[in-house]
Amino acid sequence: MHNFITRGTGTAALAAGLVLAACGSAAAHVTVDAPGAAQGKYTVATFKVPTESETASTTGLRVAVPNLKSVRTEPMPGWTSKVERNDKGESVAVVWTADPGNAGVGPGQFQRFVLSIGPLPSQDTVNFPATQTYSDGKVVAWDQPATGGAEPEHPAPALTLTAGGAAEGGDHQVASAETETSDSDSVARWMGGIGLALGLFAAALGLGLVFRSRQS
Repeated sequence: MHNFITRGTGTAALAAGLVLAACGSAAAHVTVDAPGAAQGKYTVATFKVPTESETASTTGLRVAVPNLKSVRTEPMPGWTSKVERNDKGESVAVVWTADPGNAGVGPGQFQRFVLSIGPLPSQDTVNFPATQTYSDGKVVAWDQPATGGAEPEHPAPALTLTAGGAAEGGDHQVASAETETSDSDSVARWMGGIGLALGLFAAALGLGLVFRSRQS
């Protein structure tokens, strides 16, 4: 009976650990996602910003972009966005600030910040150095490029671009990118739900073994 209890408890603990590990790895750093992003094309980039502080909220975000012709922000209730440009009219950064009365992104939470950008430069990888501001005044810079070895402590959000071509109709490409992003988010939500369900099933199975062993 002791062996049954040990096995059941171990199964439940393993399942719970896998679920927690998956959630933790998905919310470790500021990241960017843009399915199908290609050189010379337009895309919709989604920046995922977790609040890692246990006592303060995220109230500001600045993301540098590589001197792009077009940068458009998605409306976000409770936030004000501003596109910074150089003397040539190129977009160089985007700043989001929580409006008065908006507590920001609280501990244990994350927020998506979405941009329509392009044409993307002709290079394999594009970094988007980000600066995260907290309600207690702390500022965290996510600006360290990956060097091929161990991940830096504060890696810059980065996109790997596929070979593209000459820039074409921006509005058409943006609409296509938005559709791809929506499809990708839907798949991610389904996969996350399936993973959570499997974890709960494994945990329930482990508890069931414990109860059966006690009854026997």
